[in-house]
Amino acid sequence: MKKTNVLVIGGSATGLVGAMTAKTNYPDKSVTVVRKEEKVMIPCGIPYIFSTVECSDNNILPDGGLQKLGVDIIIGEVTGVDTKAKVCTLKDGETIQYDKLIMGTGSLPSVPAWLKGAELENVFTIPKNKDYLDELHKKLDGLGKVVVIGAGFIGVEVSDELNKAGKNVTLVEILPRVLGATFDDEFAAEAERLLTERGVQLKTNCGVKEIIGDRRVSKVSLNNGETLDADAVILALGYLPNTELAKSMGLEINDYGFIKADQYRRTSISDVFAAGDCAAKIDFATGMPSKIMLASTACTEARTAGMNLYELSTVNTFRGTIGIYSTCIGDTAFGVAGLIEQTAAKEGFKIVTGSFTGVNRHPGKMADAHKETVKLIVSKQSGVILGGEVMGGKCAGQLVNVIGVAIQSHMTVNDLLMMQIGTQPMLTASPAGFPLIKAAEIVAKALKNS
Repeated sequence: MKKTNVLVIGGSATGLVGAMTAKTNYPDKSVTVVRKEEKVMIPCGIPYIFSTVECSDNNILPDGGLQKLGVDIIIGEVTGVDTKAKVCTLKDGETIQYDKLIMGTGSLPSVPAWLKGAELENVFTIPKNKDYLDELHKKLDGLGKVVVIGAGFIGVEVSDELNKAGKNVTLVEILPRVLGATFDDEFAAEAERLLTERGVQLKTNCGVKEIIGDRRVSKVSLNNGETLDADAVILALGYLPNTELAKSMGLEINDYGFIKADQYRRTSISDVFAAGDCAAKIDFATGMPSKIMLASTACTEARTAGMNLYELSTVNTFRGTIGIYSTCIGDTAFGVAGLIEQTAAKEGFKIVTGSFTGVNRHPGKMADAHKETVKLIVSKQSGVILGGEVMGGKCAGQLVNVIGVAIQSHMTVNDLLMMQIGTQPMLTASPAGFPLIKAAEIVAKALKNS
């Protein structure tokens, strides 16, 4: 029987960061990662294997950081955990005794039971599994018409990449807009315009009735009466927490199917922690249970678990997920942090919003200058930043991270007005017209006049 102080189950974002944090903070402890995959995919890079990075081999999460720290890696499948004896059993019969355990079992693609035809040949999902994705990539070669169902981030990015690879792509979304659950209408509308301009065909405000075919998919029937020809279908309908092992261990599961975990990422069983897609979380602004699954959030949770294994820190706690997303369509990036306007209003917040459009370089004649729009969602009562959206050049991804910090720090719109920034013509917008601060000015004026 192998013995280890800290055992981490799962090798993706949670497993990597949880193991590295545990070993860094407790260098005298032995740390072992057990994972199914020989090679682990970079989660957020998966859509780009279809064109931009060409193949899955160019999207691998390296093991060097783990190995350098002295973390042991075991390739195997965990079939059971005896939490009283603190013994983990692998499929090949090997057993591992641990002191502390971090569950990082991640998530699996959602395939609704009601969706007729999902079992047909050439109907695919997008899992974090290299072998499956390699086979998918191979099977798509030579197929012309691809229907992607679900226009969240994965659906949009996969559609754009397959379009770049020369496929005839139709993207189907039940909501009125692509990315409509994550962005306010004016941002989602621009994403639609760009996708259409680039060649992706959109079918919004309609769902899928069934997938049709004789052994192999040939058509997709929509609930608006339309029928689409299809050589392949990709289901991008979200993900579900992978918690079968957790259930067998007796860990408490919440109503959404996630492992219950507190602000230190402790579960209902002593010395067992959970982080990432498999773990429950609450929304930072509302305190309500959240279904958000993000690699970035998983890394934060994994750091929290790794730092609190042997000694609780009241500073290093996970206080809820803000939900910071970004994506890119061509040269235009979209980012969002916290609550969007429609969600804030639905939750019952009295809000004030303000948007400003400028340029992300100064002067705007710089070769890579791009129009940049920032929208802020602010509590009318307190002036605290509840959310923000960014649309612009590729630096928008970092700007939305700044908004995320503002939300997490409970900053007010006045804090943003007084924010000191560094600018440089080739790197940033003008200090006199910095879109984030200009949006704050608009909100501050509205608050003053309200």
